[in-house]
Amino acid sequence: MWQPYKKGFKSYLRLEKSLSPHSVDAYLHDIEMLTQFLQLQNLMINPADVSLQHLQDFLKWVAGMGMSSSSQARIISGIKAFYKYAIIENISELNPAILLEAPKLKKTLPDILHFDEIEKILAVIDVSTPEGTRNKAIIETLYGCGLRVTELVELRISQLFLETGFIRVIGKGNKQRLVPVGADAVKYINLYRENIRNHIAVKPGNEDFVFLNRRGTKLSRIMIFLIIKQLVKEAGIKKTISPHTFRHSFASHLVEGGADLRAVQEMLGHESITTTEIYTHLDREFLRKTLEQFHPGFK
Repeated sequence: MWQPYKKGFKSYLRLEKSLSPHSVDAYLHDIEMLTQFLQLQNLMINPADVSLQHLQDFLKWVAGMGMSSSSQARIISGIKAFYKYAIIENISELNPAILLEAPKLKKTLPDILHFDEIEKILAVIDVSTPEGTRNKAIIETLYGCGLRVTELVELRISQLFLETGFIRVIGKGNKQRLVPVGADAVKYINLYRENIRNHIAVKPGNEDFVFLNRRGTKLSRIMIFLIIKQLVKEAGIKKTISPHTFRHSFASHLVEGGADLRAVQEMLGHESITTTEIYTHLDREFLRKTLEQFHPGFK
């Protein structure tokens, strides 16, 4: 019953909102969950007949499945996006999701790596191997440019302007930004391209991607997670580290060093400055912990 609406919603997300395939799938999954709930309740109704009460009951059902507050908030975001589309396309006259409230989320500060921990991770990489040279370039680029993992795996040779010290990043919503790239990242990207990548038989369609696996195709997001997990283990670091940790560390170290918040926002590709402001909280937390640790009179 909802299939035509889901198909239209998918096209809207891809073409009008320019969302990544991963984001499109997430939104469609949210609508799939809603339709499953309606079927379980024997409610064979169209989007226009769904009420706020139906949606509130759906959220109670979702919460009863043990989903976290952040997962519930993401599902609500998907439902709201669908009804925004439904209003635009005249599928529904009223938007039942407009008064839908997301659960309150605790603001948690992201884990970060201190600079000496990043150096430990870099130190365990064996650059005498092809994968080691590539992985060193990957870590230097993740940390040195503050990239999201998707931005890293999608990075193309045509986006590199290393001679002028910049890379062009295509972020969320297909938005582009120029990010400065440090000397170490430039060094290892060039070493990888000239000594390793040039000797890989690249599969058709992968010619422009910077980072490849040994089979000549672009690296997957999962592969980046696995590479980092192994390096963190070898470095003896006990924190839970993901590719995003390097992005958090990049931003946190800039703010700690006194960087302008607007400049950090630009480099991270945040649409809103409020998203970037979490790093000022992180900075304050860092200052407090430093005082507690080193100041004898601070309670």
